[in-house]
Amino acid sequence: MQVRRSLTIKQMATVSSVALVTICIFIVIQLFHFVQQRRDDYAHQLESIAHSVRQPLAEAVLRMDVPETERVLNSLLPVGILTRAYIVLPNEFEAVHANFPPERPVPALLERIFELPVQISVPLYSLERVPANPQPLAYLVLQADSFRMYQFILSTLSTMLSTYLLLALILSVAITWCMNRLLVYPLRAMVRELENISPEDMPYHQLMLPAQHQDDELGLLVRNYNRNQQMLAKAHTEMSRLSTHNSITELPNSVLFTALLEQHMASSSRPARFNLLVVGIETLHEVSGVLSPSRRETLLLLLMMVRKLRTSIGTDCVLAQLSNAEFAILAKNIEQPLHAMQLARRIMAEINQPLSLEQMSLRPSANIGIAHFPFRGEGAEQLLRSATSAMMSAHREGKNQILFFEPSLTEKTQKRLTQESEILQAIEQRRFTLFLQPQVDMQTQQVLGAEALLRWQQHDGSVVLPTEVIPLAEELGVIIPLGNWVLEESCRILEQWQEQGIRLPLAVNVSAIQVQHKDFVPHLKQLLAQHQIEPGKLLLEITETVRLNDLEHVLELLRELHDLGLSIVLDDFGMGYSSLNYLNHLKRLPIDLIKIDKSFIDGLPEDDAIVRIISSISEVLDLPVMAEGVETDVQRDWLLQHGIRNGQGFLFAKPLPREAFEAQFCSPV
Repeated sequence: MQVRRSLTIKQMATVSSVALVTICIFIVIQLFHFVQQRRDDYAHQLESIAHSVRQPLAEAVLRMDVPETERVLNSLLPVGILTRAYIVLPNEFEAVHANFPPERPVPALLERIFELPVQISVPLYSLERVPANPQPLAYLVLQADSFRMYQFILSTLSTMLSTYLLLALILSVAITWCMNRLLVYPLRAMVRELENISPEDMPYHQLMLPAQHQDDELGLLVRNYNRNQQMLAKAHTEMSRLSTHNSITELPNSVLFTALLEQHMASSSRPARFNLLVVGIETLHEVSGVLSPSRRETLLLLLMMVRKLRTSIGTDCVLAQLSNAEFAILAKNIEQPLHAMQLARRIMAEINQPLSLEQMSLRPSANIGIAHFPFRGEGAEQLLRSATSAMMSAHREGKNQILFFEPSLTEKTQKRLTQESEILQAIEQRRFTLFLQPQVDMQTQQVLGAEALLRWQQHDGSVVLPTEVIPLAEELGVIIPLGNWVLEESCRILEQWQEQGIRLPLAVNVSAIQVQHKDFVPHLKQLLAQHQIEPGKLLLEITETVRLNDLEHVLELLRELHDLGLSIVLDDFGMGYSSLNYLNHLKRLPIDLIKIDKSFIDGLPEDDAIVRIISSISEVLDLPVMAEGVETDVQRDWLLQHGIRNGQGFLFAKPLPREAFEAQFCSPV
C-alpha cells in the first residue's frame, strides 16, 4: 500500500506554515517597534539641532534680519538627517527656508503606514518675554530625511526576514526530525509489520510495542490494538472450534479431519505409507433410545468411548469424530498393514471392556475399517470413503469385525498375526533351537570357534531356516523377545562350555532392530555378569546393512561392552554402504573381525574382484577376515592363496545340533 502524501511532508508543511505566519506577525510587530524607536531618536536629534540654533534665529527674526536668518538655517545643511528647515510665522506663512537639495522620494504607502516624514516645530521667543503676550515670534520647523527612514525599514525588514526565515527552516527541520523519530518512524514500522502479516495470522497478530513508547499515546494505541486483536482472536478461535470441532468431545470433525488428512498426504516429510482407520461404535446407536433425554445430552457414554480411543492410540495418531458414532484415526507413522491391524485390535479390545451406565451393564461393540495408503485414487476424501466403506463391510459381517478396504490385505494381515502368535508360542514352548557351525583355520583345519544359527522346529518335524524367520520376526515386531532368547541361550551354552573346559568362542547374529533397542545394552550386561562369560568368548555379528548413522551410534554403545570382553564382528561385509566415509567409521570403532558375505564367495575363483578389494581393505584397517559359505576346495584354495585363512561353510561342516557339534569338534582342554 503506497502513501499518497507522507505524514512527514504534511507535518513539515504545517510546521512551516505556522512558523511563517508567526514570524510574519512577529516581524510586523517588531518592525513597528524599531521604526517607532527610530522616529523617537530622530525627534530627539531634531530637538537638539533646533535648540542649538534657536537663540540666533530668534534674534535674527526679532531684528527681521532675513539674510542672517537664511545664514543660520543654511548652517544646518551639513546635518545628514535633515531634508528641510524653515521659519513659519504665526499665521503659518513660510518666511525663510534653507536651501536643502530635493528630497528623495519614498513610497506613499510607507509614509502613511509609518507616518513619515518626522517633523518637529520649535517656537522662537524674544529674549524678554512679556507675560501678558506669550505668543512666539515664529516657529522653526525641522524635517528628518524620510529616505533614510525608508532605507532603515528595508534593511531591518530584510535582516529580520532572512534571520527569521532561517530560524523557521531550522525549527521546521528540527521539529520534523523529532516528530519522525517519535511518531513517523514507529508508525512506519507498524505499517510494515501489518503489511507483512499473512492472511492466516491476521486474527492472531500482536503489534510489537515500540521502544521508549510504553507510556505514551503510541504505547496506548498498540496496547489497545493488541487487546482488540486478542478479543478478535478469541472470537475467531471459538468460531473456528465450533466449525471444525465437535462441541462435546472437542475432537476434529469431518471437515477439519479431511483438511488434516490432505495436509499429511501433501507433506514431503511423511512416510511413504500410512493407514487410516474408521471406527463405528454400534453401542452408541443402540443406547440412544434407552437413555433419558437429559442423560443423552451429557453423552457420558460418548465421552467414555472417546477416552478409550485416546488411551489406545499413540501421540502420533490423529483422532477425529465423523458423526455421533463414527470416529477416524490417522495413523501417521504406521506403515505396515500388519501394524495397523495390531492397532485396530488394541482399540477393539479397549472398546469391548465392560462398563456400567445408568444402572445398566454394557459391553460395547464396534467395527473397524482400514484403508492403506497409497491406493487407487489418491485423494483425502476418497481415502476416507474407502475406510468408511471397509467399516460398513465389517458391520455387515457382524460385531467386532476388522476389515481392510482391500480384501487381500485383510487376509494377509490375519495370516501375519497368526504367524506372530506362532513365533511367540514357539519361544514359550522352546521349539526354537540353536544349531552350531564350526569356523575353522582353512590351512590347519583347526576349529577356531562356532556360529550359533537359529532354527525353528515345526510340528511336522521340519525346520525353518533363519533367512525366513528373522525378516518375519522383524516385520511382526517380535524380534526383540526372539533375539533376547538367542542371546540368553548362547550365554548358557558358553557357560556350560566353560564348565566343561571347552574354550571355543561363540558368534551370535544380532538384528539391527534389536541393537537399537533401549534395553539391549543393559540386558546384555546382565547376561554377561549372570553367566560369567570370559572375555573374547562371545562374538556379536552385526550386519553391515545397518544405516551408517545408526551403525556408528550402535557401535559407540558397544565400546563399553567391548571393554568388558565382547568381540564385534561385521557380518555380510560388502553388501551394505561400504564407502570411504564408512571405512573411516570402521577405523575408529571397535570392530574385531570382518566376514565376507557368501554371495561373493560363490563367484570364486572366476569373479574375485570384490573379495580382493575386501581383503585389501582388511589389510589397511588391520582387521582379520573370515569367509563364510565356503563350499568347494577351489574356493578354499583361492582364499588361502590370497591370505584369507579363516573360513566357514559346508565344505567343513553343515550347521549341527549342539550335541552333534560338541561330539565332533569339541574336546575339553
